[in-house]
Amino acid sequence: MDRRSAMKQLALLTGGVVLIPACDFSEESILEAYENLKITASEKELLTRIIHTIFPGNVLKSGEALQLPDFVLVMCNDCLNDTQQETFLTGLRQWELFSKTHFGTEFSQMDATQAENSLRKTLVMDGEKEADTARAFISTTKRFALQGYLNSEYFMTEIKPYELVPARFYGSKKIENA
Repeated sequence: MDRRSAMKQLALLTGGVVLIPACDFSEESILEAYENLKITASEKELLTRIIHTIFPGNVLKSGEALQLPDFVLVMCNDCLNDTQQETFLTGLRQWELFSKTHFGTEFSQMDATQAENSLRKTLVMDGEKEADTARAFISTTKRFALQGYLNSEYFMTEIKPYELVPARFYGSKKIENA
């Protein structure tokens, strides 16, 4: 074996040994795109299911097709203060348990009608702190999802075409030759 290939193999081995501690597969990884929110992939999947319940895509495009979960997370990351972000995260993390205790089944196991009814009932609940957190989470999700839907390219071009101000001029005066 020549010295050059031995040095190359030694460098690869050293690099591998240095990187091994960073390869921890025991916990669910946190999505790095959101600096302030520590969201995991399963929590994002649950948020996607909630947004799919709000915008199912029966007549118009669904929320997933317009990437509304990403929009909601970016808006929560960038536009909410620390206490609002904490309330949002607490509501997201406790949503499955909340829906199981108040509606009988976990949200991910509900059919479309049950999921819609659970969201409606949650928005009108009052009283305990757990219900207030869930209501704040659902109302924030609904508000940002609606904002994302109404400002999406799909909505602005196909549903309600947007024209720049002053738009068109429909004149009614006939121009005559002079």
